[in-house]
Amino acid sequence: MRKTKVTVGVCVRDCESFVREAINSIINQDFSHDLIEVIFVDDGSQDDTLSIIENHISKIDMKTKIFHQERKGLGSARNMVVKNACGEYIVWVDGDMLLSTDYIRTQVEFMDKNPKVGIAKGQYTLASGPNLLSTLEIYSRAASKMVDFNYTDRTHAKSMGTGGCIYRTKVIRQIGGFDKDIKGYGEDFDAEFRTRMAGWLLSTNHAQFTDYERRGVEWRQLWTRYLKRGYDSQYFLRKNKNMMNVCKMLPFAAFFAGLLHSYKIYKLTEDKVAFLLPLQYVLESTAWFIGFIKSWIKTSISPEPS
Repeated sequence: MRKTKVTVGVCVRDCESFVREAINSIINQDFSHDLIEVIFVDDGSQDDTLSIIENHISKIDMKTKIFHQERKGLGSARNMVVKNACGEYIVWVDGDMLLSTDYIRTQVEFMDKNPKVGIAKGQYTLASGPNLLSTLEIYSRAASKMVDFNYTDRTHAKSMGTGGCIYRTKVIRQIGGFDKDIKGYGEDFDAEFRTRMAGWLLSTNHAQFTDYERRGVEWRQLWTRYLKRGYDSQYFLRKNKNMMNVCKMLPFAAFFAGLLHSYKIYKLTEDKVAFLLPLQYVLESTAWFIGFIKSWIKTSISPEPS
C-alpha cells in the first residue's frame, strides 16, 4: 500500500443538509485516491449527520476513519484529526463545503513547491448565489482573503479560516495543535498566529471551493452567525492581546472597508451588486459588536478562572 500523502479532515456538527455533497466532492477528487485518507470527526451532532457519514463509507475508495465525541468544540475536533493523521498534509473540509475536482491536487502541488509555507488557503468561487444576500456573502468572504496574511502588524491581522486550507501536519503538531478551549470561532486565527510566530509563512493559491452560501442565506441566519463570531472573539482576544483592533469592527469602519472591497470585487466580476457590500458589512459588524459586548459583559461579571 502506498504511503498516505494527504489527510482530509472533516469536522462536522449538524450538517445533514450539506454533508452528502461535501463527501461526494471529496470522492470526485482527481488526486490519486491511494494517497488520500479521510478522517471524519462528528462533534456531538443532534441530527442525522453521523449516520449519513457512516452510510457513505462504502462509496469512498480511500482510507477512512470516523470519530464521534460529545460536543467539545472545533478546537478539540480538529485536534482529533491532527492526532490521527497519517498524511504529510491535512486538507480541512467543512461539512457544508464543495471542492473543485482538482482541489487537493492543486493544494498539494502548491505546498510541494513552497516548502516555507505552513498553511495555504484556496479561493472562494466568485459565482452568484441563489439570492442577493448569498451573493454578497460570497463576494465579501472572497474579498477578505485578498490580503497579505504574513503582515506583521497585529492590529491589521486577518484570519484565513481553517475550512479550505491545507496545513503541513508537522507544523500544526510543532505548535501544539489547536487550542481545545476554543469551542466556537477563533481556533483558526489562533493556530495561524502561532504558525507565523514559529517562522512559517501563510499563503493563498488558486484551488477553488464553494461554501454554505451556495444554498442561499437569510438575514436572520447571517445575523446569528456574526453575533456568535463576535461573542467567541472575546476568548481569543483575551488570549492574544492586541491581535485585533476592535475599533476597526465598528459599523462605520466596516462601511469603508465594504467600499474598498466592493471596488475589488467589481473589477473581477463586473457585477454591480458588489456595491451593496458596504451595507452588508454594516449589518455583520453590528451583529459582531453586539456579540462581543455581550461576551465582554459576561466575562467581566463572572471572569473565567485562570
